[in-house]
Amino acid sequence: MKKIYPDAKSALDGLLKDDMLIAAGGFGLCGIPELLIDAIVESGIKGLTIASNNCGVDGFGLGKLLDTHQIKKMMSSYVGENDEFMRQYLSGELEIEFNPQGTLAERMRAGGCGIPGFYTKTGVGTVIAEGKEHKDFNGETYIMEEGIFADLSIVKAWKADETGNLVFRKTARNFNPPAAMCGKICVVEVEEIVPTGSLDPDMIHLAGIYVHRLIQGEHEKRIEQRTVRQKETA
Repeated sequence: MKKIYPDAKSALDGLLKDDMLIAAGGFGLCGIPELLIDAIVESGIKGLTIASNNCGVDGFGLGKLLDTHQIKKMMSSYVGENDEFMRQYLSGELEIEFNPQGTLAERMRAGGCGIPGFYTKTGVGTVIAEGKEHKDFNGETYIMEEGIFADLSIVKAWKADETGNLVFRKTARNFNPPAAMCGKICVVEVEEIVPTGSLDPDMIHLAGIYVHRLIQGEHEKRIEQRTVRQKETA
């Protein structure tokens, strides 16, 4: 099965449609699939629901899809650093489904494992619990959360072999593995593709069985907020 494609546009060919649910890896701007996001912007599809920890920043990452009004709903745990996100939410243009960070990660992982729902104590007694099933276990109250089953997953890894086995680099792993797992189709962008068999099996973070399409490219790796010490004068 061919997994390697020449660029993001060709890797997404035939997969995109209006009103689809996309799971996107990344945390802030760390480990985001920026090339695939750009290709989705260029595709012009609309009415998207995006499951991702956050929505990039103004003018970069998933924030580009806000600028073009292609996102209808965000399933997120953090919504700072983005003025356009705030504006669309407060004006009623954008729907938000808030999730505690660990709950969002587990919802993705559960979907990837075929688990339709699970119980958690996180969110009990808060607005997160409103409208959800409550159940007591050993005298403690839990709420039911549903697994996320996305139409498409877009993720970023450091290295891949030709069969799609993935290695992530340090904190850039973040939401990428669970996001990759929960999509019917998973498209991955990486910095380097190496020959099959050259990766240490004990160092592989996500097995290639979850990866359907793969591209290699250059990445900007922008920092959200760069703080530096002022140069001292002599």
